[in-house]
Amino acid sequence: MRKISTWPRVTVLAAALVLGGSTTALALGPTADQRVDGVMVVAGNTCAWTNARTSANPPSALSVDRTTVNTPGGNLACGGGITASLNNNPSFTFDDAAALAKTDAIDITGKQSFISCRYKATNIVWNRDGSTRKYVNQAFTATKTSGSFLCPGSVTTPAGDASMLFH
Repeated sequence: MRKISTWPRVTVLAAALVLGGSTTALALGPTADQRVDGVMVVAGNTCAWTNARTSANPPSALSVDRTTVNTPGGNLACGGGITASLNNNPSFTFDDAAALAKTDAIDITGKQSFISCRYKATNIVWNRDGSTRKYVNQAFTATKTSGSFLCPGSVTTPAGDASMLFH
């Protein structure tokens, strides 16, 4: 049996990876620069995706198309035997003057071995990195919404464990 003590960090992926609230369809065109890359550290392993489609570019409000994050065998990749999938289309709003972004909710399922846990976090705040389109998370807590009894009831994602780069 695998040591479960690292599982709370696996759920950081759930909280850090997933970004938004609405699950409505996105009006996404072929614009190449309406994309986002994501990176996060989970239990000492890096999880990342590239070129997920977005509905606009910052500082306009936008949604991330979860199907382009969850592409089977494609975009989303984690080390250490961790898998994850985004359950919603993350929505971002931006305050350029304050150099902040906000996500109203993140809903993600994380899996390690035979254990599956689903978590949701709300009101996540991201700090813009200088004058770039890179945003780094502030600390937040995700609450378990379903999954194994082995999953912790909530997990806290430390500041800086996730970033989003819009391009």
